[in-house]
Amino acid sequence: MPGTNLTREEAQQRAKLLTVDSYEIELDLSGAQEGGTYPSVTTVRFESAEAGAETFIDLVAPAVHEVVLNGKSLDVASVFRDSRIALAHLAAGANELRVVADCAYTNTGEGLHRFVDPVDEQAYLYTQFEVPDSRRVFASFEQPDLKATFRFTVTAPAGWTVISNSPTPAAPADNVWRFEPTPRISTYITALIVGPYHAVHSSYEGADGQSVPLGIYCRPSLAEFLDADAIFDVTRQGFTWFQEKFAYDYPFAKYDQLFVPEFNAGAMENAGAVTIRDQYVFRSKVTDAAYETRAETILHELAHMWFGDLVTMEWWNDLWLNESFATYTSIACQAYAEGSKWPHAWTSFANSMKTWAYRQDQLPSTHPIMADIRDLDDVLVNFDGITYAKGASVLKQLVAYVGQDAFFKGVQAYFKAHAFGNTRLSDLLGALEETSGRDLTAWSKAWLETAGINILRPEIETDVSGAITAFAVRQEAPALPAGAKGEPVLRPHRIAVGLYDLADGKLVRTDRIELDIDGGLTAVPELTGRTRPAVVLLNDDDLSYAKVRLDEVSLANVTAHLGDFTESLPRALCWASAWDMTRDGELATRDYLALVLSGIGKESDIGVVQSLHRQVKLAVELYADPAWRDQGLALWTEATLEHLRAAEPGSDHQLAWARAFAATARTEEQLTYLAALLDGSAEVKGLAVDTELRWAFLERLVATGVADEPAIAAELERDKTAAGERHAATARAARPTAEAKAEAWASVVEGDSLPNAVQEAVIGGFVQIDQRELLAPYTAKYFAAVKEVWETRSHEIAQQIAVGLYPSLQVSAETLAETDAWLASAEPNAALRRLVSESRAGVERALKAQAADAAASGS
Repeated sequence: MPGTNLTREEAQQRAKLLTVDSYEIELDLSGAQEGGTYPSVTTVRFESAEAGAETFIDLVAPAVHEVVLNGKSLDVASVFRDSRIALAHLAAGANELRVVADCAYTNTGEGLHRFVDPVDEQAYLYTQFEVPDSRRVFASFEQPDLKATFRFTVTAPAGWTVISNSPTPAAPADNVWRFEPTPRISTYITALIVGPYHAVHSSYEGADGQSVPLGIYCRPSLAEFLDADAIFDVTRQGFTWFQEKFAYDYPFAKYDQLFVPEFNAGAMENAGAVTIRDQYVFRSKVTDAAYETRAETILHELAHMWFGDLVTMEWWNDLWLNESFATYTSIACQAYAEGSKWPHAWTSFANSMKTWAYRQDQLPSTHPIMADIRDLDDVLVNFDGITYAKGASVLKQLVAYVGQDAFFKGVQAYFKAHAFGNTRLSDLLGALEETSGRDLTAWSKAWLETAGINILRPEIETDVSGAITAFAVRQEAPALPAGAKGEPVLRPHRIAVGLYDLADGKLVRTDRIELDIDGGLTAVPELTGRTRPAVVLLNDDDLSYAKVRLDEVSLANVTAHLGDFTESLPRALCWASAWDMTRDGELATRDYLALVLSGIGKESDIGVVQSLHRQVKLAVELYADPAWRDQGLALWTEATLEHLRAAEPGSDHQLAWARAFAATARTEEQLTYLAALLDGSAEVKGLAVDTELRWAFLERLVATGVADEPAIAAELERDKTAAGERHAATARAARPTAEAKAEAWASVVEGDSLPNAVQEAVIGGFVQIDQRELLAPYTAKYFAAVKEVWETRSHEIAQQIAVGLYPSLQVSAETLAETDAWLASAEPNAALRRLVSESRAGVERALKAQAADAAASGS
């Protein structure tokens, strides 16, 4: 949106001039059921360091009626433009500003989002303010280091509930909800959730009489599926573990978790009022991996109450620290907390989060963990695999480097010193240096201020008897991707070397050596003289962040016995290494498929199994030699059906294989069987074909032309919910006709009325891997439209389109050439250029992998 950017320099100047004391915000949401706009009145009290100074306050609003500064009315037409209100002639010391405006409900998941549930036809509202969207609801100094207290007064329809950061007052007779002021917090973590939500209440009872009220909310139409007890259990476990590790009591008056509709992200750490996507209220059976992911999300947001809300970054260049810390501590809590259901959480981290990080770090947009955030446009596209997953990986390595006790003692000192304030990275590193006795200057420079991934390889020499005569770890720093800034560097790593041997058909770890490596070659004399094991695994226990390669003997044994590791983490590391080699063109796609088919049946970790399903499908569809692709897809689809029929009835594995089969069924016989599973004329013992699975089956049948609009309409009649409407939108966009594609394209690109979640569903249906030829004409249409879309839509809506509709399935040199021509001529801003360049890199990688696979065929 034009005129809504804010530069780092502007924020620094404003922070130097102002100290913000308080906001009083009055919102009249009594017309929310009808939508449109609502009255917003903001009173801000702040201090200026200079008399006569000028500054501005942020506001995105259709209309501003009144601006009063220190009792003087300002001419609205003169002072309000480009989403800013100019404030001149400030008084030295105390100032008071009153702004009366009409603000707009949105359907984009930004600002105050409004959603009408088709089940009860009631409106449900929630705010989403990160990064810069509190200004869509009230006038605000929209930057994280201008903290203040916030007092909300909200008029709502009768019978509705209003939840905010402060405790919810008793339901008022006049429908005006008056909240107590918050502690000093940043604008982006304030929140309002308004509507006839269903609620469940409990409490956390801690030491020394601590009692924290807990609430869980969702729409009434989801209440029958809300497993509140399980959510409370995870929450209480997090309270206990975090308060022990942080040595700082939970800093807010209550803790509500609100499952809200059409949420763009996973969740948001609003202080004391966390919003979470309501897909985490499971309507149908899901695997344990989904419950584990939900628990990690719950713990991630809870960790933010300390790291992010209590202590907040000064500017968005330290966003990574917020997100990395929350990610690291949430996984650590799952792995180490007493009674946790997911002690294998580091396996899941290696399997999912780190593969995301490795993928992101090999794009032309790769950047140091501590990114250079020049303005809001930069940060809006920086919620990526480096900010979250690489950062958390590096924090895990830092913990191994300084020791867990020293790490958390440093964190404790940090919270005590900076409570309700703002910080920079140097504040945390200084605290960690104090408690650990280590100088982290060089470590920080190598790990946080440089981009790219290192590769670690073992170099092993043995004598004729099989004894190791020399062992070293070779570190490489590959060239950064074309277009990336910076130079490749070698880094210090704290790693473990695991030694594994076969015993009764299982790969068992017989020894583990932990050491620091640095430079290009690090000798490991401790292994000299030992008998060479079957497998040598570098970075065992996944302590560091690096791509790991196996020596020839280890690779042969892993290829033959990958499913035979007794522990899940080394299996996950080897699976990840194989996937990484496939993406890099070092392992042919056909060989990766053979490896998965030989080992996946022995894989017990359901999260790993489901990741392998996604990776194999992507590999065969995009990375395989096109001449062999159909053969590979046939092998994979046949395997999915065999595993579905062989899986334990009612098990997570059975459900996962059912979804994998549905995603790839292709022959007439397979599609007929899928249709029979849907209509009940065929059954798999133990498999419940419930609401979500029915939609998965139907969407595939529609995409392949077996089912059409009557079947979609009939299924929607069975599931007249918001989720059903989204599934129907996906299915309609997936129909294999030119007319259906044109209709879907027009609704997204040419129209701008679709809510965020429906637009996402349409894009998901439009892009079908089996419909390359049908989609080919949309390459030119994409490049003709994407810049205007970016310049006229909200950020979330525009990013969905820019990424989701890029012609990623058209893997050809022509697609690269068209992209390059557009990048050269269209002059997109930095954020859009980054997203398109990242998508281009996916096509380039697929071309290289296809060439590698073709070379492996011997043809």
